[in-house]
Amino acid sequence: MPPTEGDTVPAFEALLCDGETFRSTALEEALGDRGGVLICTGFAFSAIAQNWWKQFVRAGWGEFEDVSVLGVSRDGPYAQNEFLRWLDEPAFRFFADVDGAVSESLDLLADRDHMANVSTPWRSAFVLDADREVQYAFVADDWISPLPREEIEAAIDEL
Repeated sequence: MPPTEGDTVPAFEALLCDGETFRSTALEEALGDRGGVLICTGFAFSAIAQNWWKQFVRAGWGEFEDVSVLGVSRDGPYAQNEFLRWLDEPAFRFFADVDGAVSESLDLLADRDHMANVSTPWRSAFVLDADREVQYAFVADDWISPLPREEIEAAIDEL
């Protein structure tokens, strides 16, 4: 079962991309002093991910004080960095979950019936405090619904 409010997200380490470089980084090290928001999407350049992340840019998510904005997708680090450059928001970073280990640790990995031998995380958002405790959780039950951006922002304000 994916993490819910009050749970502690499992510790993980993966390649963290910043638009230029990537290095293996633990989630704890990537969180800001107040915590972070972890957004899981299937692939960085999917239409849904492009739509969501451009909305986050327009909403000013790069300006959260001491709160990291972290993506997770199945793309490799070069694609992640290209996506971050396309977004043109230096505050955002992405974990490259190439093997699905991060998504699996969050119990989000789902086989995609219409995509042979492909699994992706359910689209989801978790607002975490600095100790990785979930303050807000959203896991979509379909592949197309938008994220509840206002609820996520309210939870970030409470950190």
